[in-house]
Amino acid sequence: MSKLTMKEVAAHAGVALSSVSRVLNSHDDVSEKMRKKVLKSCQELGYEPNLLASSLRSGTTRTVGFLISDISNPLYGDIAWGAERTLDLSGYAMILANSESDPNRDVEMIRLLKQRRVDGLILTVADDQSEEIYHELSKIQVPIVLIDREVEEMPELSAILSDHSSGMQVAVEHLIKMNHKRIALITGPSSLSVNRERTKGFKAAFKSSEIEYNDSLSHHVRYTPEEGMCVTNSLLESSEPPTAIICGGNLLLLGVLRAINQKNLKVGEDISIVSCDEVPITELHSPPISVISRDTSKMGESAASILVNQMNSSNPISRIIQLPTSFHIRESIKHLN
Repeated sequence: MSKLTMKEVAAHAGVALSSVSRVLNSHDDVSEKMRKKVLKSCQELGYEPNLLASSLRSGTTRTVGFLISDISNPLYGDIAWGAERTLDLSGYAMILANSESDPNRDVEMIRLLKQRRVDGLILTVADDQSEEIYHELSKIQVPIVLIDREVEEMPELSAILSDHSSGMQVAVEHLIKMNHKRIALITGPSSLSVNRERTKGFKAAFKSSEIEYNDSLSHHVRYTPEEGMCVTNSLLESSEPPTAIICGGNLLLLGVLRAINQKNLKVGEDISIVSCDEVPITELHSPPISVISRDTSKMGESAASILVNQMNSSNPISRIIQLPTSFHIRESIKHLN
């Protein structure tokens, strides 16, 4: 059987060849009636478009690269799902890359996606203060949208941010109202803006209270259960252990809970716990864990929406969107007498 062409599809549908081309290339100037008519003919004829040839003609690949820092973290699964759904509706495919929280691998993956000729990039790099990552991004000609990252040398980049500072401040202020005076923060590396913002909100809560901020209770570590467990053990074994711990990430939370369990302590009775980001363990744990949450799927949707607009604009405009966080109080917090 000879290979079908767009010309045959046009004849079958009774439309112009240019109309078939616009439909198959997801052009904006196509009516819904025309789109359905062309796609119906494609289906009836068994026509499959040559994506490579189409890319060569248009100079685009209809693909977007999405670089995440840790594919094992369910948080990124929700963000990627929101982005992929939005991109799919706009006719784009998504290539997912994982840096394994390694800035050097970030650079490698960015180069790889560039070689794949993607039309745009969505990034959650492992270190937004890395000079190497900045230099690599500065050489890229396609639109870029950051998720919860800020590259200071490139303020022109679009970004989807979360109001981590306010969410953290509200959580700490609630713990202080519950008579907690020794509150520990275990969060990720300070090389990420998300953790700098969380620390900012943590300190701000003490400034507005009569409780003195204790720098020894604030810890920046790698996002691993092992790091969370190690720091928690050290805190609990100190001469003045904290009465409450805030975990800046669900992987750190796993380590914190393991340490508490090994010491035969009970969450919500012997120690209060707050975590960042809603994941199954926070809701299913007994007792359920209080959470500073954000709409992760909306973050992905918003990033993809901005990117699609930029990829299809002759004069793309940079946008910074900050989404709110909310504090959900659950039984993991105890009121101290």
